[in-house]
Parts: sequence; C-alpha cells; structure tokens
Amino acid sequence: SVGHTHTAHDMEVFIDELAHAAGSDPVAYRLSLLTRAPRLSGVLKLAAEQAGWGGKPSEKGRGLGVAVHESFGSYVAMVADVTAEDAKVKVNRIVAAVDVGVAVNPDVIRAQVEGAVGFALSSVLRNRITLKDGVVQEKNFDAYEPTRMSEMPVVEVHIVPSTAAPTGIGEPGVPVIAPAISNAIFAATGQRLRSLPLDLSGLKGA
Repeated sequence: SVGHTHTAHDMEVFIDELAHAAGSDPVAYRLSLLTRAPRLSGVLKLAAEQAGWGGKPSEKGRGLGVAVHESFGSYVAMVADVTAEDAKVKVNRIVAAVDVGVAVNPDVIRAQVEGAVGFALSSVLRNRITLKDGVVQEKNFDAYEPTRMSEMPVVEVHIVPSTAAPTGIGEPGVPVIAPAISNAIFAATGQRLRSLPLDLSGLKGA
C-alpha cells in the first residue's frame, strides 16, 4: 500500500493515544473528528457495531483496537481482537468494514480484505529486514516467515452499500491492520508499542 502503511499506523496509533489522554472512547473520539467525512465515519461505525465494540473482554490480556483510513479512494475500518500474554500476540478476530463505492464483485472484495490480513499479519507481528555489513540477512522465507494458516484469525468483511463510483480494494485493506492490532495490544496490556513489528518482549511484565 505504498506510503499508506506507515502513514496509517502513525496516525491511528497517535489518534488512539489522544483519545485515551482525553478520557474518551477511541471510536467516539474518532467520530468526533470525522463529522465532515461521512464515508470514513460510516465504515468506522459499521466495523465497531459488527465487532460488538464497547463490551468488556471476557479474558485477562484480551483487548479490542480500532483503526480507520482512506487510501486510493477507498475507505476501510478494522477492529482487531487480540490476546497478549507471555510476550506473544494472538490475533483472534478481525472485523473489517469497507466502502469502495458500488460493490461490483462482493466476493472479490471480501477475498481481497481476507488476503490483506494474511499478507500483512507476519509483517505486523515479526518480520523485519536487517542488514549486516550492508548485506540483507533474511535470504528466504525461513528467516522472513509468511503467515501460517494456523495463525490466521477469523476475518469478517462488511461492505457498505453505496451508489458512488467504484474504487479499488487491492491495497486499501492493508494499512489499518497494524494500528488496529497495536491499539488492541494497548487495550489488553495498558502499554504502547509504537514501532513495527510489534514486539511484546520489551513490555514490562512480559
């Protein structure tokens, strides 16, 4: 998703911090800033509603995080349900809402968002490129591991009905994944991770 990946992560983690500093619910805080952005607020409301936002997690170390972003003329919000314990993160569920204008092929839209989660999850949780003497150390997928099927969360994709001109969904599903998970980790642990990949080993008590 080109620059949208790190741009969305920085913005949405920062917005989440502002919401908590203001003592405001993260969804309500975002909606207060989006009064002139009906399509962004629309996907945010839909994702929050479908995820059951506002309920209390049933388990210790479990939390919900949210993020919303526009890229390439498309609007995507995600709520991540994660469990953070023993210096590990398990993503249990991703609820996404997308507004791409007229949904020409809803099955393809859902598949693209599901694929975006699978594609990005390993980069969010573990993968990085490291250099030694100017040489990249990760030479193959044994050191740069793709997401395994066993790691995939439940992914729900909800499409906003629209009569607007159709836009794209090939890349817009990616940028909101990292900040949604990062914000969920904060909700679960009370501690912030501000850089990628998200590494719990440095958290207090991890």
